[in-house]
Amino acid sequence: MSVVGKFVGAIVGLILFHNPIGMLIGAVLGHFYDSAVNRLKPPSMGHGFIEPLFAFAGALSKSDGRVSEPEIAATEALMARLRLEGAQRRAAIERFGIGKQAGFDASLAITDLKAWCGGRRDFAFILLDLLLDLVYAEGALAQAKLALLRKLCSSLGISDRELAWLSTMKGYAASTQGPRSQGYGPRPPPASSRPSDVDPYAVLGIAHGANEGDIKRAYRKQMSQHHPDKLGDVPVELKRRAGERAREINAAYERIKSERGLK
Repeated sequence: MSVVGKFVGAIVGLILFHNPIGMLIGAVLGHFYDSAVNRLKPPSMGHGFIEPLFAFAGALSKSDGRVSEPEIAATEALMARLRLEGAQRRAAIERFGIGKQAGFDASLAITDLKAWCGGRRDFAFILLDLLLDLVYAEGALAQAKLALLRKLCSSLGISDRELAWLSTMKGYAASTQGPRSQGYGPRPPPASSRPSDVDPYAVLGIAHGANEGDIKRAYRKQMSQHHPDKLGDVPVELKRRAGERAREINAAYERIKSERGLK
């Protein structure tokens, strides 16, 4: 963590107030500055992201009994999306292998992924976006996978409703097979994931009976969390997905406005 702000603040406080209390006040203000700067820095795509991501992916794939061919293919696709080559690709494969071992503690990977997100919900949504194709690689979502996914979401501050919303936006249908399904089911045929077939209220994360004020607030909230310009220096693929998400949110909002005759 940077200490430049604290140091400079302490010196300025001493110059202005000519006493230790002024120096202390300056150091405290500098601390707030350092915290803000550190928060604005984009996260690294190095070992602090790649290793826990693929360790968690391994644990997720193994959680329902065995790692299947579709899950391996989804993991390969994830490496391709992130354009991993050389050392990063080898690290990803190694960590995936470690994650799928019996006795692996997935909470360690979750802790590292939470640190990578740094409290930013836009990064949390990107992380889940990357994992969902693996989660649904075999079709219906197994309860063991759902439990592990919820553990990650809980750590990131993402609710079940928001997870269901993100799944819907990626074309994974909500299940109606009883209370234990918790709203997640197999992926529908590609045609059913067209924008015109996606529930716009699910995209905005609101109920069909929401009033105009709730709709506008939900739209502004979703856009503030998913606008690609706020991501900083992250790989092109992540910005591309954020851009797609922003367009989906806009399309859902415009559709609701048109259906309701809102301005």
